[in-house]
Amino acid sequence: MANDNVELGRLRWRCRRGMGELDQLMSRYLDQVWAADSEAQRGVFLRLLDCEDDRLWRWFMGYEVPEDAELATLVTRIRNLPA
Repeated sequence: MANDNVELGRLRWRCRRGMGELDQLMSRYLDQVWAADSEAQRGVFLRLLDCEDDRLWRWFMGYEVPEDAELATLVTRIRNLPA
């Protein structure tokens, strides 16, 4: 359990993007979905965290769609999570 809390803390830190909107969207996934999501989906989220902020902004604001289908699906899932 302690390791889970440490991992979640590290992920929460990585979700801090410097843009309030992105911070909220990424944290929303952690709070609402991470614990119940599959290892494969968690891996997609970790790949999403490796993306550049400007790219994330364009994806989450709907200006562009990721070429990677898994990332595109996850972006849509996160955008549709309740606030």
